[in-house]
Amino acid sequence: MKPGFIYIITNKYQTVVYTGVTSNLPQRILEHKGKRYPNSFSARYNVDVLVYYEQFQWIEDAITREKQIKAGSRDAKNALICSINPTWKDLFEEIKDIMTE
Repeated sequence: MKPGFIYIITNKYQTVVYTGVTSNLPQRILEHKGKRYPNSFSARYNVDVLVYYEQFQWIEDAITREKQIKAGSRDAKNALICSINPTWKDLFEEIKDIMTE
């Protein structure tokens, strides 16, 4: 089984948040930044600033956590982000060297 990550990204104005799950966080964030899928929600709303992530040993656990976060309110997501990243800085530099299979 693969490891997994959940992540929250936002736009530069912090008006939109998107929660996702992936087995390769650096690659997935680069896809968001490069608008690999031009018709996607993240591309349409310029959502590409990584502000929160969690790592899991198994992708299934990440999927479960993603569902929990998505079920929460925007205020709950904001509080989660602020708990580790109060200034909402882009965390991409911090994770770009994470090695995944």
